Amino acid sequence: MDQIDKNILFHLQNQARLSMTDLGKLVGLSQPAVTERVKRMEEKGVIEEYRTVISPQKVDKQSTAFILFRTRDCRAFLDFCRLSPDVVECYRISGEHNYLLKVMTESTQALEEFGNQCDKYGTYTILIVMSSPIPYKNLIDGINILASKE
Repeated sequence: MDQIDKNILFHLQNQARLSMTDLGKLVGLSQPAVTERVKRMEEKGVIEEYRTVISPQKVDKQSTAFILFRTRDCRAFLDFCRLSPDVVECYRISGEHNYLLKVMTESTQALEEFGNQCDKYGTYTILIVMSSPIPYKNLIDGINILASKE
């Protein structure tokens, strides 16, 4: 992957709906050339998918928490997580706990109910998010792209 590919990724991660013409202008390539590079990165799995970021509050998800979970029945627990609309991320982790979940619910009361449903799978610690001062960081940093052009 060269600097042009990284520049393309930088712009796409900030605005995935850019037209190939506009993207080409931003990175100094023709529309066909940038389209070919994007297609190649999709085929190689560098670009896995395109997503829309939804405001949790606008869809009535007022409460966010991370849950450290310890279980002996991983399959049943993972089946539960896959079926739960409240689990938005699940990571297998090392250490004292098996899993780290990101859970979003309508309220802290709904979060408590989610915890009650988890009781049969093991033990857990719920960490309620109070704010997100850094909600998301890009994987490709624009500063490094600009510095490499100099």
